[in-house]
Amino acid sequence: MLVYQDLLTGDELLSDSFPYEEIVDGMLWQVEGKWVVQGAVDVNIGANPSAEGADADEGVDDTAVKCVDIVDTFRLQEQPTFDKKEFVACIKRFIKTITPKLSEEEKTKFNNGIAAATKYLLSKLKDLQFFVGESMHDDATMVFAYYKEGAADPTFLYFAHSLKEIEC
Repeated sequence: MLVYQDLLTGDELLSDSFPYEEIVDGMLWQVEGKWVVQGAVDVNIGANPSAEGADADEGVDDTAVKCVDIVDTFRLQEQPTFDKKEFVACIKRFIKTITPKLSEEEKTKFNNGIAAATKYLLSKLKDLQFFVGESMHDDATMVFAYYKEGAADPTFLYFAHSLKEIEC
């Protein structure tokens, strides 16, 4: 199994059990999330609770929680939204922080593609949700989520160059 960690913080952000698609010339990874229900499952074994004097609410499980699989699995922490000016400032800080951690070849690819990736994200800014890894470190790489038109499940976007592949 492969796990992808945030190159800046070491937080686990993704694994190979969630297939990705490269977009914007490989600058971003696009991953489909799914809403799932976590918690106890009510199993009907064919008994007749009403004949046994049970309440109508007995089968209801208050511990079941609906969540997005990627957010839950990697303990992503949602962050406040940004306006355009704040978002651009955040991207500039990210560029300064990530660039020294990249190899020369990666730096060239990153520097050649970051403008297009930023433009792509800016085009979706009003629809984006922002997440970071569980450490919530100030310099953490942002993970973005949005809903494609008509979709019930969110799509996540990751900066490809900020992910470090670890074999487990």
